[in-house]
Amino acid sequence: MNSSMEEVQLEREGSLMPVIDVIPDSVYRNPTWKGLGYFFRDLAIYVGMVVLLVFVTNPLIDVPIEVLTILAVTGLFVVAHDSAHGALFNTKRKNSIVGRLAMLPSWHVFEAWVLGHNRIHHAFTVRQGYDFVWHPVTAQEYADKGRYAKVMHRIEWSWMGTGLYYFLEVWWHKMIAFKPPARWIKLIRRDRIVTLSFIALMALGFGVLGYARTHSIFGALWLVGRVEVIPFVGFCVMIGSVVHVHHVQPDIRWWKRGEWTKFKGQMEGTTVNRVPKGLNFFFHWIMIHTPHHVDMRIPMYNLEKAAKAIESAYPEVVHDTPWRFKDFRNSTRTCKLYDFEQGNWLTYKAARASLASQVA
Repeated sequence: MNSSMEEVQLEREGSLMPVIDVIPDSVYRNPTWKGLGYFFRDLAIYVGMVVLLVFVTNPLIDVPIEVLTILAVTGLFVVAHDSAHGALFNTKRKNSIVGRLAMLPSWHVFEAWVLGHNRIHHAFTVRQGYDFVWHPVTAQEYADKGRYAKVMHRIEWSWMGTGLYYFLEVWWHKMIAFKPPARWIKLIRRDRIVTLSFIALMALGFGVLGYARTHSIFGALWLVGRVEVIPFVGFCVMIGSVVHVHHVQPDIRWWKRGEWTKFKGQMEGTTVNRVPKGLNFFFHWIMIHTPHHVDMRIPMYNLEKAAKAIESAYPEVVHDTPWRFKDFRNSTRTCKLYDFEQGNWLTYKAARASLASQVA
């Protein structure tokens, strides 16, 4: 009886410990062979697709190869994401090596990702002024923007613009063109050099190969574009839409600083999205996102089992829905701006009406 009362009190205070306690110990097992198996499988697919892109010139065949390349980059990124959390292997060294290698095809800077994703996004999920990933602006903040900023907001917060949002707000501003805190400067600078060197060497190598085959600058640039640029752009579109549905939906609330708790952020501010059968071959269950936010130590291949345990204990809390394009599109139409006082999303039209009523 006393134990139950203590758990209820912990939940009221926002602790995740009662949730973590319902997760079976078996989901934390992460044998090295299994993590390496996923890594080398995705790497082999990626390398194979790159080789095909070099030798295949038929546009009808080229398109599906590009799609598979983008999915392979996505799979490697999720492997790296798990490694960055220390979930894929049982030692920091293994996670560090595999994580850095697996992030290269998506052009991500490992330590910059650890700082932004692990220490900020996960620590303050859907908290006003802290979580920078798809952080909404208020009606007044939008009204105060200049014309260009408003246009960019409308593009980035549309279903077609999620990739641009991710490219600018996450990849560019949080990995490439930002000054890290003092204690992170050396680590991020080192990984940034490694990532940019990988991009440059890939471009040089395939540029030379393309020129040797076509004897033209266009041929060189076209091969670099097909092998490097298109997969990166496609990955940004893919990951931008994925991260959006993780934390932006009409019934997901963002919280004011003083009202936010870990329970609200990680249990109520995340989702479980059931993807079409077979897609987890590349997505590695990243759409089973609530248990991942409850405890980052759970390896990707055990998220389904963890979700089942959490949903059994908290059936009214977890957002568990099929991942459908029409729902994603509807969310991008509905969730444009945010009213932190009322705790609800606003369309641009509703935001204008809200500001007009305040003036009246």
